[in-house]
Amino acid sequence: MNIAKRNDALRVNGNMVNGKSVDIHQTVRGSDFYWAICAVMGFSTLAFLILAMKKARPDRIFHYITASVCMIAFITYFTMAANLGWTPIDVEFRRSRHTVSGINREIFYVRYIDWFITTPLLLSNLLLTAAMPWPTILWVLLVDEVMIVCGLVGALTRTRYKWGYFAFGCAALMYILYQLVWEARRHANALGRDVGRTFLICGSLLSFLWLLYPISWGLCEGGNYIAPDSEAVFYGVLDFFAKPIFGALLLWGHRNVDPARLGLRIRDYDEDPAVHGSLGGPYNREKVAPGGVHNEVNNSLDNNGVHNGVHNNGVSTGFHTGAQDGIFHGARTGHTGLEPAV
Repeated sequence: MNIAKRNDALRVNGNMVNGKSVDIHQTVRGSDFYWAICAVMGFSTLAFLILAMKKARPDRIFHYITASVCMIAFITYFTMAANLGWTPIDVEFRRSRHTVSGINREIFYVRYIDWFITTPLLLSNLLLTAAMPWPTILWVLLVDEVMIVCGLVGALTRTRYKWGYFAFGCAALMYILYQLVWEARRHANALGRDVGRTFLICGSLLSFLWLLYPISWGLCEGGNYIAPDSEAVFYGVLDFFAKPIFGALLLWGHRNVDPARLGLRIRDYDEDPAVHGSLGGPYNREKVAPGGVHNEVNNSLDNNGVHNGVHNNGVSTGFHTGAQDGIFHGARTGHTGLEPAV
């Protein structure tokens, strides 16, 4: 039986969108490379999910985040390999080489949708590893979203104003790298050598790779200097190291790290009183005294609360004192002190 090797994605999904054709576009070689990265992302997703099954449910947070990154990248590379998810944009710099000659170039906006979702997840992996404060994490993730949006708007701009968005994105990137290299690294080192070493390896890898993305943007969407097939290889190699390889290194570093050390103590469903309608789960048995909530409340009231306040310092004391004073005063004046006032 003869099995023909055929990639007909470009024939099925041609180089025309909304009635407008594109001059500078990928070829079958670029599509083949996208299919290869797509397969890697799909395999990595399954591998990380299988590894997650070997961990207790509350300890799977990093596995799920890493698998999510690769799953989204799998769909993205499927889309680009199928020659979908792009739009033609007129180039600012017209080149004479045949691979980049023409009026417009295909811009894969689906790549930026991927980054808008996956880059915050990648940062979350690192910032949670370093046990950074939640306000800092949320702020860094917002800055990351600004960086991606600026890259997308710049790529869709056909005039020199695209470089303004490029500058905004680079400024956001510099702030993110500062947080990783300085603030988060110090937090990670304070948690122990194993956590500090994991953060150093993964943080250094991601920081180095992210510095290369603006270079790729400048050569591809920005400057129209390299062909779309070369763009596929450049971005594909970066994503390969920034997602599956980064994820594998991170999970390896977390293999003996209890998430509770990082402030990520997550209760399982059989430890949640809202699920069982009682406080009998393993988590609550550790936290509730043997006497139960009833005894704890009674003891609290007896020792320090309302009960003692009433008997020792409150109504009872006031009543007895008042009655005694009234009787004593009545004995001296010939009245009992308990007669109703007229």
